[in-house]
Amino acid sequence: MNEDFGAVLAAGGSSSRMNGGDKGPSKLLRDLGGRPVLCWSLETLLQSPRIRELCLVCREEELNAIAPLAADMAARLGSGKRVVFACAGPDRQSSVYNGVAALSEEWGYVVIHDAARPLLRPETLEAVCRDALTYGAATAAVPSKDTCKLSDSGGFVASTPDRARLMAVQTPQAFRRELYLYGAEKARQRGESYTDDCQLAEAAGARVRLTPGDYRNFKLTTPEDLVLARAMVGERSSCVTRIGNGYDVHRLTEGRALILGGVNIPFERGLLGHSDADVLTHAVMDALLGAAALGDIGRLFPDNDPQYQGADSLKLLTAVCRAVGEAGYQIGNIDATVMAQRPRLAPHVPQMRENIARACGIDVSQVSVKATTEEGMGFTGREEGMAAQAVCLLDKEG
Repeated sequence: MNEDFGAVLAAGGSSSRMNGGDKGPSKLLRDLGGRPVLCWSLETLLQSPRIRELCLVCREEELNAIAPLAADMAARLGSGKRVVFACAGPDRQSSVYNGVAALSEEWGYVVIHDAARPLLRPETLEAVCRDALTYGAATAAVPSKDTCKLSDSGGFVASTPDRARLMAVQTPQAFRRELYLYGAEKARQRGESYTDDCQLAEAAGARVRLTPGDYRNFKLTTPEDLVLARAMVGERSSCVTRIGNGYDVHRLTEGRALILGGVNIPFERGLLGHSDADVLTHAVMDALLGAAALGDIGRLFPDNDPQYQGADSLKLLTAVCRAVGEAGYQIGNIDATVMAQRPRLAPHVPQMRENIARACGIDVSQVSVKATTEEGMGFTGREEGMAAQAVCLLDKEG
């Protein structure tokens, strides 16, 4: 049997946990030590003498950004290895299968690695490949540092496995090609979808060798993981932080709905404006635009433009966030305050936070909304109108 390896580099994840619940841009294109995260594991695989060909699996919309990186890396290393591409499927199992299917059939073995594990050491890759040649299937794994619990359906502890036997499985994982394909076909017939490639081999009756892994070979899942990875490669933070402030005011009038943070609030009057006059959302938009130095909402959405007559401000906020993202910024947090004598807004605040977070593509924990009266003073105290103020924090990798 041919003992050469084809490699699949899985780079098709949604990055939702890295991006606060939103699909967002790939974490693999973020900077780590002066180059994209993706390039770290890509270089390790291309430099391995075991690997003859590599398939990079990514989302179709990111192919134009990722393909040049891979081509440049292969050319710079002068490896002469063929690099091909495959589109990610709806889940990990289908994505990896697409990658294996795109490789040449002449390779007797396949090795699969997550691009989100950038700190893979060549020694770990070599050890996994060597064990796959001996046992047919192998995965990098490290002893669990934590005591783990199995839960019951009610959220209580059902049992406590012996920690001495618990292993945290990593990638790379390597298999005889025919074993992987057999396991994938069996899973397809059963309608099973596994999150771990070894499960295909296990379900097909094969034994998988646990190859000693490396605790540094962790997966970048949350923003904190990226901070840790940067510390481990000795990188100083190159993040640029910008603060924005937004303020808006609208007059109260009869015959208008009162909309704040996208919530239609029962009240005898509403706010007057060209759009839906959502004063809270307008303040948030101006804060974001100000932090990114992109002007204000009047410039983006003029009040003499008929297309914005009665516009949903949350949709305008989404457009603002798109512009902020295109300028290279990510939202750190938003803190907003509504000034109104009546009605009582506290019961509506949770929904306002959710609406703003959803429009911005961030987690609700990154959004704070408060409401206050002004003790009967000023135009808000006299119930002539309402005002809102917002501050935000934007980050941009330098």
